[in-house]
Amino acid sequence: MLIPFGLAGVGVLGLAGWSAWAGRKAEEMVPADGRFVDVDGARMHVVELGPKDATGPAIVMIHGLMAQLRNFSHSLAGRMAEDHRVVLVDRPGWGHSRLTGPRPDLAGQGRMIAQLIETLGLEKPLVVGHSMGGAVSLALATERPEVPGALALIAPLTQIVHEAPAVFRGLMAPALLRAPIAWTIAVPMAVAMGRRGAEAVFAPDPVPADFATAGGGVLSARSSAYQMGSFEIRMAERAMPPLVARYGEILVPVSILYGRQDALLDPALHGERTAAEIVGAKLRLIDGGHMLPLTHADETEAWLRAVLAQMG
Repeated sequence: MLIPFGLAGVGVLGLAGWSAWAGRKAEEMVPADGRFVDVDGARMHVVELGPKDATGPAIVMIHGLMAQLRNFSHSLAGRMAEDHRVVLVDRPGWGHSRLTGPRPDLAGQGRMIAQLIETLGLEKPLVVGHSMGGAVSLALATERPEVPGALALIAPLTQIVHEAPAVFRGLMAPALLRAPIAWTIAVPMAVAMGRRGAEAVFAPDPVPADFATAGGGVLSARSSAYQMGSFEIRMAERAMPPLVARYGEILVPVSILYGRQDALLDPALHGERTAAEIVGAKLRLIDGGHMLPLTHADETEAWLRAVLAQMG
C-alpha cells in the first residue's frame, strides 16, 4: 500500500509544480501594465490612461469574474481615454492585484474601490462595472454613496442567482477543497478547456483571436484565479441578497447595458428587473452576448458617452 500512496504523492507534487510553472508563464504572457496602489486589505494594480487634466468625470472600470483589466483595454478603454481620464482596476485577488488581508465580499470590495478612488484623487467618477464588477459597483454605491458620480453597468450581476452558469460550475468547490483542486487539476483543466470556456462566455459573439494575451484571458489559468473564482461564486450567494435589499437606497444615476443574447446572465432578470428596482435607472438592450466591451466596442462606447453627457 505504500507504493500507490507514494506514487500519488509524486503525482500531486508534479501537478502542483506544473501549475506553478503555468502560472508564471501566464504572468509572463500578460505582465502588469500599470502601477500598484495600496488600500486596506490589498495592493491594487491599476492602469491610468488619458490626460489627467481632461475635463469631465474620470472613468473607473471594474472587471468581472475570472477576468482582469485587459478585458477593458482590449477594445474600449483607449477610445474613452482620448478625452477622459480612465482608470482600469484589477479587482482584489485578480489579475496582478494582491490581497494583503482576507478575501473580501462585495461590500468589502466596494469599500476598497472607494478608497482607491479617493487615493487617486478622482472626484465623482463614472464607475463602469462589467458582470461581477457590476455587483461590486452597486456595493460601492451602497457602502460609499458619496464617492461615485454615476454607475454604468455592462451585463452586470445584479440579482440572486440560485444556480451558477454551466461554464462556472467547476468553481463550486467547498472551501476546504479549493486549494487542493487549485494546485492539482484546476490549471490543467483550464488550459485544456480554455477555448471552449471562452466560447461559452462570449456566445453568441466570437472570441477575439488575441483574447488570451491582449484581453488577459490566460491569467484565468492560474491556481490563484481558481481559488478566487471559487470564493467569489460562493460568496455571491450570500452577498447578493443583502445588496439587492438596499437597491432602494441608491440615489446615484444608474445606467445598464445588456446584450439581448447574453448566454451567461439573463437580461430580463439582471437588466429589466434591476432597472425597475433602482430609482431612475435606465436600461438599454443591444444585440450581442456577455462580453460587450470586447465584442461590441462601438455600441458600448456610444452608450458610455451618452451616460457621460447625462452627467452634465
